[in-house]
Amino acid sequence: MTTAKIDTNEVLIDCQSVWKIFGKAAPAAMNAVVQQGLTKTQILQNYGCVVGVSDVSLQVRRGEIFCIMGLSGSGKSTLIRLLNKLITPSAGKIVVKGKDLSSLNAAQLREVRARHIGMVFQSVALLPNRTVLENTAFGLEVQGVGKAERYKVAEQALAKVGLSDWTSRYPSELSGGMQQRVGLARAITADPEVILMDEPFSALDPLIRRQLQDEFRQLTKELGKSAVFITHDLDEAIRIGDRIAIMKDGAIIQVGTAEEIVLNPADDYVAEFVAGISRLHLVRAHSVMTPVEPFKVANPNCDISRLPKTTLGADINELIGLTMKSERDALAVLDNGVVVGIITPRDLLRGVQGIPNEFAQSPAGTVLEAST
Repeated sequence: MTTAKIDTNEVLIDCQSVWKIFGKAAPAAMNAVVQQGLTKTQILQNYGCVVGVSDVSLQVRRGEIFCIMGLSGSGKSTLIRLLNKLITPSAGKIVVKGKDLSSLNAAQLREVRARHIGMVFQSVALLPNRTVLENTAFGLEVQGVGKAERYKVAEQALAKVGLSDWTSRYPSELSGGMQQRVGLARAITADPEVILMDEPFSALDPLIRRQLQDEFRQLTKELGKSAVFITHDLDEAIRIGDRIAIMKDGAIIQVGTAEEIVLNPADDYVAEFVAGISRLHLVRAHSVMTPVEPFKVANPNCDISRLPKTTLGADINELIGLTMKSERDALAVLDNGVVVGIITPRDLLRGVQGIPNEFAQSPAGTVLEAST
């Protein structure tokens, strides 16, 4: 398996101050928001309208899985439908591959959806009278691709999701997990750059759900795709996502990596969400280590060169294992062969509790490794 470097600075979806208000008086309500700064409650009281999405800005970069997590009614499913203009925003701008969706006519919008965006819903909506192969090839059929070519592409997509032996079966013969695999295969047949996933695994049994989560992440990375993944389950978002946006009442409360959100929740609402999340595989050495100079001041007799070595990306579970195997009370953290920090038992306990070291800084990175 080879790897391709993906520049994560390239933005595929740019969502700029997007609003969605539902109701007959939505235009007037939107104007009142702009002119008077009315709240969600005031809009409901004064105009009888419901705010689905409130001033949302986000960017989805090439090669990343961007999870949007929120409880029922938070606006996450409304937002994902705005991203490919299944519904039209009340205000704001959504740009896909440099194209403002609001400026496109019907034909141009179909082209963007066909070429750049695939979508998988919780309800896969497979055609019951068509085989797995025919369902997978359906999107290409709509685009006018010839039968031989679309079946060839569909067979390749089904092979990627492990359904090569099921091409002639019908949806009624498949389990829920297998139907979701067909839905994913159908989404990737057009080779989209972004896949939108609206709670696709939420109705599945826990074991099958975890299996599909891992398969989806692996496949997305192997193909070098970007994805927007909607979920109400923070554990799922952590398992799948490179970055996570947490939504409440139509607004985005916080965006960050799982580690950033766990260590630095934006408010009490986020803190309550992450309170029960295990830090063992989330928090890494760079977040809890003590820099070399402060450590030397506090421990002038410690020979750092003799400490066991680890890396910036080692998680708490790995660091605890190294500490247990060592006769030393500390670990040296290396970056490009240079000791940049020290991990003490106190640092490990801080990491387990989700408390970052006051000296720690997250390493910056602009490149993802994607398998191809």
